[in-house]
Order: sequence, then C-alpha cells, then structure tokens
Amino acid sequence: MSRRTVTLLVAGIGVVVAALIAALVPVPYVILSPGPTLNTLGKTSSGPLITVAGHRTYPAAGHLNLVTVSFVGGPGNGFNVFTAVRAWLSPHTAVVPETELFPSGQSEQQVVQQDTAQMASSQQTAQAAALCTLGIHFTTVDTVTQTEKGLPAAGVLHVGDTITAVDGTPVNCTHATGTLIRAHPPGSVVTLTIIRKGKTAHVRLKTTNVQGQAVVGVLVQESYRFPFPVKFRVGDIGGPSAGMMFALGIVDKLTPGNLTGGRFVAGTGEISADGAVSAIGGIQQKMAGARAAGATVFLTPAANCRDTAGAVPAGLRVVKVSTLRQAISDLDALKAGRSVPGC
Repeated sequence: MSRRTVTLLVAGIGVVVAALIAALVPVPYVILSPGPTLNTLGKTSSGPLITVAGHRTYPAAGHLNLVTVSFVGGPGNGFNVFTAVRAWLSPHTAVVPETELFPSGQSEQQVVQQDTAQMASSQQTAQAAALCTLGIHFTTVDTVTQTEKGLPAAGVLHVGDTITAVDGTPVNCTHATGTLIRAHPPGSVVTLTIIRKGKTAHVRLKTTNVQGQAVVGVLVQESYRFPFPVKFRVGDIGGPSAGMMFALGIVDKLTPGNLTGGRFVAGTGEISADGAVSAIGGIQQKMAGARAAGATVFLTPAANCRDTAGAVPAGLRVVKVSTLRQAISDLDALKAGRSVPGC
C-alpha cells in the first residue's frame, strides 16, 4: 500500500470518527423558535382567556395576542452540532448557550416550575397594573420576607411584618416601599408604618448608603387584595413576559369601545404594578411568531428596540412602549391614524 493511500485512509477514518462524534455528542446549546400566540380577548378550549367577575365589562373586538418562545434542548435533552448548525442558519430561530435558560445547572423541571410561578405572578401584577392605570382602588400588601444583617432593619423589622406606609405615604401601586425609601437621601430617618400580629406600629430607621441610594436592608414580597377577581386560562405557558398583554386585555374588557380598532395586535413585555414595561428575551422569535399568526402591529418594550434591528418581518409594524398607559395611548393613536413611536 502506497504512502499516499495510507495517508488518505487515515484521513478518511479521522473524518468518519469526527463525524460520528459530532453526531453523537450533544452540544451545550438551546434552540429558540417562535412559539404559540394566544389572544387575550379570545377564548381557549376551556373558556375565555381572561374572565372578569364582579365588575362591569364591555365587548372587545380584534386581537391582543401574547406571544411565546419554544425551545429545544436543555439538560438531558441535548442535540448534536448538525442540528445546531441547521437552526443557526434558519432566519427565525436562535441558538443560545444552555446556561441562558438553565442557569447553575438547573434541570428542565426546575426551570418549568420557575416559569409557572413567574406566569402566576405576572397575572397578578397585570391585574394590578390595569386597575392602577384605570384608577380602580385595590390594596397593595408589602410583606417582609428578609432583613439584611448589619443594615438598619435587622432586628427591628420581623419576617411577616406588613409595611403599609413610609413617612405617612401609603404603600400602593404607584408608591412601593423601596421607591418611597429611596426617595430620601442616604442617612436620613424614615418612619415605617407596619402591621405586626394584627397591631399597627411605627418604626423609625436611619437609612444607610448603598451604591448612592438610601436603604434600610429589608426585602418585601408584594401581593394585592383586589375588589374583584380576574381569571386567566393559558394552559402550560410560563414566564413573566405576557404581563403587558394581560394588562391590556383586562383594560379592554373593563372599558367601553375597544383598544385594537379591529386590528390584529400582538406584543410582549414584563409589567410592574405601576405600569412600567420591562425588557424580555426572544424578541426576534416572538415577532416572527406574531406575524405568522397574522399580526400587523407589534408592541415591544422600548428596552428591546435594539434587538429588533434587522429582524422585523415584512408587514409588521413595531411600536415601542415604556408603560401600560403609553401602550393604551399608542393604540388609540393608531385608531385615529396618528403617528406612534417605532424602533
């Protein structure tokens, strides 16, 4: 056998072995692709996606669709490099490191549980944001879950205390405990009104300086007591990014007329009780999924605008929003034929 033949044979064996390894060994990546979209004004197989009880509602037309991202991969569900390359070449999928979805070695089950909890929380916060924007009163409950050792609240506030006011300003959807405390200069004294074991008390704490902000070293869990219930039916969808669309769906049901003007509107964005809209992940896949479902208008958090560059599907108008109130205003402007901010 000639030297050239041996060289080619060895090289061929190496290529085959490399191909087998590439085909058999999973890569530490996850494939993101457009997921299902659901109309918050519509129905699911088990009934209306949003049901309001105990308060007057109005008919709503059009679409206010929440959008999702599906994924392939994760711990124990890996794929090979060839699958990754095919996904990378697809215009509407993304290949990201596994750690972006499964931090610190979390299992898929743990991530699903976390997403489910975030979805439940986003529904409550969406109702709070909708009612706050509409001026419908409800109660915000800030419950102490932890105090930081060495900071002013340690040993003074107890787990389970409820903070109801800061310097006499009631805690509500527009005035969270942390916001009210940080409004003071570091080193100033704040008076917290608390409820402990059913009794009201007033606690004075001198704030300290942490990264230029006044803090007392307390962590609170925010919950709400609403005057009427809102029920959501979304199946096994998880995560916090549907918050803005939930809130818009509630607003549309609680107000006369309709927000969409009959348009197919989709969007995404995590929401706070005061109506602030925050950035989310997977914006490119969500836009693609929205357009494939028929959307012509897409509401995106302003902080995600840079991520939409070069990825907006043909026929989809992207509108950037920072707050729930702005989203409502922009939809009203679209109905009237006025300009709205784009990315």
